[in-house]
Amino acid sequence: MNYRLSPSDLTFAYDGCKRCFYLKVVKGIPQPSIPIPGVFSKIAGLLKDYYTGKHTSELHQNLPPGIISLGEKSVRSQTIQLPNHEDTCYISGRFDIVVDFEDGTHGVIDFKTGNPSEASANMYSRQLHAYAYALEHAAPRALSLYPITKIGLVYFYPSSVTQQNLERILYESEIVWIEIDKKEDKFLEFIDEVLSLIESPTLPPHSPSCQWCGYLRRLNEINED
Repeated sequence: MNYRLSPSDLTFAYDGCKRCFYLKVVKGIPQPSIPIPGVFSKIAGLLKDYYTGKHTSELHQNLPPGIISLGEKSVRSQTIQLPNHEDTCYISGRFDIVVDFEDGTHGVIDFKTGNPSEASANMYSRQLHAYAYALEHAAPRALSLYPITKIGLVYFYPSSVTQQNLERILYESEIVWIEIDKKEDKFLEFIDEVLSLIESPTLPPHSPSCQWCGYLRRLNEINED
């Protein structure tokens, strides 16, 4: 089998509950989706529209010189075939923005609204590595960019409010750039781990912290009473 791996699932679903991850990837049974509040989608869209086409110096001083060129584009990698695995996989998803640096290299950046932290950067590392891998090892006719030299997060953290009049208020935000070390070999080691999980003939155990698994267990107990 050739399994589709979503960059966001590699970030949230895999660590959140391996049983639910297995059910989605192998059996095509996803967890019930929780709608994202519309305000966050609105903020993300406004940020991408505003920065697309601008120089990196207008986004953050620590970024190398270049142009923010693409926003919200789909990526798909070539088939990933690793030693000791019969099954294969591929990466498929949508990134936030891509930067074309003046030296001919590229960067992949995710926009986040919230409080920046090293822990959250580590959490999003897999997602950014997945986008970078898909761009550098693109499937035929998919978007291809090489090399990707920088991946990271730009956080917009609300810091103050200014009211212009009774009908308009402005939120000011701190802008923080957190770079993530790009290590393709470590990412492929993780994909090796993922393939080992999805090749298992049996379901992984329930995760004690998974609310969905807890709900199903409780429902089964009620039905058995």
